[in-house]
Amino acid sequence: MDLSNKVAIVTGSARGIGRAIALKLAEVGADIVVNDIAAAADALESTAAEIRALNRKALAVTADVSSPPDVARLIETAVSSLGRIDILVNNAGVTRDQLIMRMTDEDWDTVLNIDLKSAFLCTRAVLRYMMKQRWGRIISIASVVGIMGNAGQANYASAKAGVIGLTKSIAKEVGSRGITANAIAPGFIETRMTENLDEKQRQALVQRIPLGSIGTPRDVAEAVAFLASEEAKYITGQVLCVDGGMALG
Repeated sequence: MDLSNKVAIVTGSARGIGRAIALKLAEVGADIVVNDIAAAADALESTAAEIRALNRKALAVTADVSSPPDVARLIETAVSSLGRIDILVNNAGVTRDQLIMRMTDEDWDTVLNIDLKSAFLCTRAVLRYMMKQRWGRIISIASVVGIMGNAGQANYASAKAGVIGLTKSIAKEVGSRGITANAIAPGFIETRMTENLDEKQRQALVQRIPLGSIGTPRDVAEAVAFLASEEAKYITGQVLCVDGGMALG
């Protein structure tokens, strides 16, 4: 895979899966705009420094991608600094887990805004550049929870199911302009969330996974790099589960 002369924006890329995606895209030649909220500015700059160490350009932009003005600033900064946008990875996301009977309006709105609305806002903002180029890749990070549902995650499951529906709609709207749109649905991945699980909880999770192990951020990043590449030029509107077989049920 070769993404030389391409520019990618990866939202939520200070840590975890987003960081791994940004680094992988840089490894295969892309220049990267990394993004996260202001509270993660130090970690974001660290990610940018790692990308520069790979001899790729890196621009760190703090922005709340659920905010239309912040998204406009993010995209304008990317274009003015790096000249173009070829790849958008909608990765920013949060969880606010709670049983639906106890879930507050704030729990619902926060997750839907950050996990779903941000993908809409960022996609809408980059499309005019991609359409002029007649080339683009939009890759959104969904979740197996958006396919299967999960108790205590009605807000998160709804947002990720929305990401899948959004992806399929985008693919139909802009395919004629040389733009593909795909979603990746990770299963259980080694992140700060899974680090907090005790051994009993981890083993219960592993038993639900046919491959018998929890995935890594790099597993997701490799799939993103493929979907961003020319090798995936005839793939659009798809949901790729990176889950060790968990969504098989």
